[in-house]
Amino acid sequence: MNRRDLMRAVLAGTALPALASPAVRAQGTAPGTAPGTTAGFERTIRIIVPNAPGGTSDILARLIAPEMTRILGQTVVIENRAGAAGNIGADAVAKSAPDGHTLLLMDVSTLAINPSLFPRMPFDVQKDLAPVSMLIYAPYLLATKTALPVRDAATFAAYAKANPGLNVANAGVGSLTHLTSAELGTFLGGNFTQVPYRGGAPALLAVTTGEADLIVNGATATIPFVKNNQMRGIAVSGEHRLEGLPDVPTFKELGWPMQDSGTWQGIMVQGNTPRPLVEKLHAALRQVVAVPAIATRFKELGAEARTDGPEAFREWLTRSTPAFGRIVQANNIRAE
Repeated sequence: MNRRDLMRAVLAGTALPALASPAVRAQGTAPGTAPGTTAGFERTIRIIVPNAPGGTSDILARLIAPEMTRILGQTVVIENRAGAAGNIGADAVAKSAPDGHTLLLMDVSTLAINPSLFPRMPFDVQKDLAPVSMLIYAPYLLATKTALPVRDAATFAAYAKANPGLNVANAGVGSLTHLTSAELGTFLGGNFTQVPYRGGAPALLAVTTGEADLIVNGATATIPFVKNNQMRGIAVSGEHRLEGLPDVPTFKELGWPMQDSGTWQGIMVQGNTPRPLVEKLHAALRQVVAVPAIATRFKELGAEARTDGPEAFREWLTRSTPAFGRIVQANNIRAE
């Protein structure tokens, strides 16, 4: 299977048949639109994903766009703007009009890491972006290429220690996948060789083709490859084993570090967006994740819905930013 076929498999294997279109055209108030949710939204709404197509953020954007179109009564489209560890896409939102029509959907751990990674940021995360809500939390899944002579966590740990420098594909320099795999490599005595890619999707492809030895990546995007025997699942972060991979142990069970790492996907808008519009978007997201087909798909992909709202999101950023900064400094990670 070549790279183009693999990318198609990512997009096809993770989309819902009923929710596959990235946007559903709507005129005025769409059929089934919840009363009182459309005021203030007058034209096409853009979801900017600052990563390549096929990654976790892109998958989520394409799942929720049709339902957001229905609820908000406006067409919702997706734009992928990859580069600079998410800063290009995030900056576009930070500099957009504060009217709620331009949304940022990304792994927000990146926004907590980048201030420590880049000496100069093109925007101020706290001032120029306003949290709407987390969308999901999904644990990280450590998976290896099938050609690697390991079968489980014990044999992987032994192999990594005996063969230091294994190539680990990450979603970009300074991403939480980078930080997590760096901490694991140090802990296991393997000191992995970090190979950055422009997002999780290209990193996944690198492992399936044997270009990289292993990956630590969002379970949402990685599970299909393990189930299709294109990778071998080794261990998962988070509190629980994955329902879809019940034989794969947790970092916590194994005594490994970075037990709470994972993909924290959230939605933000321009920092001066009026609070009523932020609240309307939050309400729409809560309706979206309650749609049975989407809730079922989240569960299948190992994701937990997290729609506690702006305050909880901002508190997470405030707590996580210094914690991730300490890991960046300890591993002497620098932006390229």
